[in-house]
Amino acid sequence: MDSLLLTRIAEALERLSPVAPPPPSPIGADAFVWHPSPARLSPVQKVAAVDIGLLKGIESQKALLVENTMRFARGLPANNAMLWGARGTGKSSLVKAAHASVIAAEPGSISLIEIAREDICTLPELLNHLRNHSKKCLVFCDDLSFEREDADYKALKSVLDGGIEGRPKNVIFYATSNRRHLMPRDMIENEKSSAVNPAEAVEEKVSLSDRFGLWIGFHNCDQPTFFAMVESYATALGIQVDPDTLRREAQAWQVGRGARSGRVAWQFVLDLAARHGVKVDS
Repeated sequence: MDSLLLTRIAEALERLSPVAPPPPSPIGADAFVWHPSPARLSPVQKVAAVDIGLLKGIESQKALLVENTMRFARGLPANNAMLWGARGTGKSSLVKAAHASVIAAEPGSISLIEIAREDICTLPELLNHLRNHSKKCLVFCDDLSFEREDADYKALKSVLDGGIEGRPKNVIFYATSNRRHLMPRDMIENEKSSAVNPAEAVEEKVSLSDRFGLWIGFHNCDQPTFFAMVESYATALGIQVDPDTLRREAQAWQVGRGARSGRVAWQFVLDLAARHGVKVDS
């Protein structure tokens, strides 16, 4: 078989082979979702973000996170951040709103990359891809926590510490959780009761949270703050309703839900908008 024929066969086989996808890149959009298999960053054309001015009752939390994110976008030292606390208090909304606020002030300065909780074990792979780019990236995991026999937390600890390669300078990590220490109390207590050295076992679990330089706590709001949230949302959506009626209906809704939070306030206002024939684009 002559060399020309062999060349043609090789070229034909090459044409039949699937083209290798390009490596994941945080360029071309302000937000992405990480998919590990196959490895890719899917651009998000419109992030489901609430205007930061509509987030009420968390002024100190807003100031802390926006300042930290802005420092990072401007190339200054910044911390990984853990937002923890009660459900529905605006943790994930604040992360997205802070990113939007920074993008508005510094267009194209930072990409928001969301990684799912179940993909946290692939975080080192994602960071290896991001390491090859100069674009600053805010990697975000919503509702992060670990259960019994879950070893993924060790991979996260290594990433937050940086490992032998060090955390990429162009990457920062934000997470939200309902748990302060990311693990259920009974898991920590079990380690304490069964370990040879209880103190070291508990330290192993709790020290994960210590890898976050910035801890921001969220708590259920009081009644005036809840009313302020409702009024702010109603005004933003252009819902015309008597203030006394608005507060009375909001309080009845809150009692029915058994909670006061930004999420409950938003759910009430959505119901209110529907009853007043106001369309909501979200």
